[in-house]
Amino acid sequence: MNKYRTVKKNEEFANIIHNGKYAKNESYSLYIKNNDKDTYRFGISVSKKLGNAVHRNKYKRQVRFIIDKYKKNYQNGFDYIIIIRKGYVDLDFLSNEENFVSLINKLKSYVTKEKVNEKKK
Repeated sequence: MNKYRTVKKNEEFANIIHNGKYAKNESYSLYIKNNDKDTYRFGISVSKKLGNAVHRNKYKRQVRFIIDKYKKNYQNGFDYIIIIRKGYVDLDFLSNEENFVSLINKLKSYVTKEKVNEKKK
């Protein structure tokens, strides 16, 4: 994942979480919001409750790998915030990957509705 495709500022994270649409499952909370840009961006958050820095970085690396693997599923013009939940630790990598793909597909309907509304304006 390229550096220019990441959300890093705390204000941006808070804005997306408080004003965006979301979907949750046992492994992730996924938030999405329109960003009025020509590219999509991702932010990943892992709580300190899920382990020490080594484990948290491992989880973030795994999620970045999944993001890169499913590039075709994302729409330009949206910011995605991924919060890794406690259930992530209990499941294996393939189950977590399936959970992520299901959340992205669940939010695709929101993305297409937003794009249609933009074209009408």
